[in-house]
Amino acid sequence: MWSSELTATVSMTEFILYALLAGLGVAAVAGPLGCFVVWRRMSYFGDTLAHSALLGVAVGVLLELNLSLAVAAVPLMIATAIGALEEHANMSVDTLLGILSHSALAAGLVVMSFLDGVRVDLMSLLFGDILSVTAADVYLIYSVASIVLLLLGVLWKPLLNITVDPELAAIEGTNVVVVRTALMIMTALVIAIAMKIVGVLLITALLIIPAATARSVSRTPEQMALFASAIAMLTVFLGLAMSWHADTPTGPSIVVCAALLFVLSSFKKVQS
Repeated sequence: MWSSELTATVSMTEFILYALLAGLGVAAVAGPLGCFVVWRRMSYFGDTLAHSALLGVAVGVLLELNLSLAVAAVPLMIATAIGALEEHANMSVDTLLGILSHSALAAGLVVMSFLDGVRVDLMSLLFGDILSVTAADVYLIYSVASIVLLLLGVLWKPLLNITVDPELAAIEGTNVVVVRTALMIMTALVIAIAMKIVGVLLITALLIIPAATARSVSRTPEQMALFASAIAMLTVFLGLAMSWHADTPTGPSIVVCAALLFVLSSFKKVQS
């Protein structure tokens, strides 16, 4: 009896530890990347890639592909397509993103309707299932997060330049198309690894809310990136704690905690 209880306790501890490590890994990179999403007003772009991740899951299951690769591949293709269409399409970027976002979401749901005999947990796809994270997921998340953080460090100055003034950046020798495409690809990779944490419908919130919160308490871009990362990690911890004690869904709990921190930071700003 004691042995079974001890085993259950150890399993539960490992279970929560994997969830916390995975959440912190995603949050660490979502913070600074989210700053560029906020600065460049790319929230709709984040939604588009998030919706395309659902299409990746559906295609992966239908064609019996590795789901991690499928979830990453479809947003990457969409990001590349957006970069190309942005240069040549005779329509506004918002319109283009709106078309791709809802088309990808609808296509994903349609493909899922063809999956006869395959059970897909749609709720976990839409709202995340961080408590089902495995050791392999943790390794994957930290590998991708490390690559994205390294790229952000290398491209930090060019990214800031094209954010402030793309035309001036081009005159100074920055390849605006390449740098912008790199940002889109990094966003797609983070969305792919974040899907299991907060789900398709809430991924953009994890990118935007911590960055928006950090904006009100930061004086430099670098400071905002560090604060955004710390705030995102804090929201993951608070969301897991809330889910554990109140038995609430974990992904939405993380976003609710992020929103509360944003409200508190906004109140502080008004008071000052």
